[in-house]
Amino acid sequence: MSGVVQGAAAGGLVPTTRWVSSAWAVFAAGAVIGVLGGLIGLGGAEFRLPLLIGVFGFAALHAVILNKAMSLIVVLTALPARLIALPYSDVATHWTVAANLLAGSLLGAWLGAGWATRMHSRTLYRVLAALLVLIAIALAASHIGELSSLALPPLARVAVTVAAGAGIGIVAALMGVAGGELLIPTIVLLFAVDIKIAGSLSLLVSLPTMLVAFARYSRDQSFQVVRANTKFVLTMAAGSILGTVLGGLLLGIVPSIALIPALVALLLISAVKVSRHQ
Repeated sequence: MSGVVQGAAAGGLVPTTRWVSSAWAVFAAGAVIGVLGGLIGLGGAEFRLPLLIGVFGFAALHAVILNKAMSLIVVLTALPARLIALPYSDVATHWTVAANLLAGSLLGAWLGAGWATRMHSRTLYRVLAALLVLIAIALAASHIGELSSLALPPLARVAVTVAAGAGIGIVAALMGVAGGELLIPTIVLLFAVDIKIAGSLSLLVSLPTMLVAFARYSRDQSFQVVRANTKFVLTMAAGSILGTVLGGLLLGIVPSIALIPALVALLLISAVKVSRHQ
């Protein structure tokens, strides 16, 4: 990476910390995030966001946009592998689930990205902190105990799914995440779908949703942060992809009973630090 030119927290486009001039350090940070995500079946973007703000020194909006760029790369890599591991025919039978969620999430992603670009920096830090708490709650709820589906009439189920999709699209755009930590339990709760199929469906919903948010961010001047940090993005994304694979391999070794509370605590601590960020 090139040397530090101007701090992102002060309105610049590159990290403030000097040790990130090492591409290996950025790659290693991405790998650690990927391992955390792989251990719980996600891309790790919810852990990457506070790292971009607290360690690498990016301003809130810049961190969100970079997080979105890296999440997009990780999902594009994960989707083909997921569809190979799980037959396409098994996923295709549930296409209406993805369609209903997309009906809301695409609009939510556009709105969320637009709000993020207009928010005052301090307000955005507080919103991100609150959303980290939400993700922590969703993570705990989906991994501790067993989710059972809700009994809803067909029309009510569609309406709730579209509304949930819109909310998830907003959250995903505001945080720069894929949204799997919210999509998977939503799909299981509303449609009683097997959690493995729910994971594949969440990727199918996440990809177009992220593309819409990314397109909206690209219209804002802050999008220059991606061009100014292309090598940073590609290096950390590569680390995240490798880490996700390693995390998946470690899944049977690290017990969830110990892992999930630790990750929830990490998200809550990150939320506090982000809310106090200047």
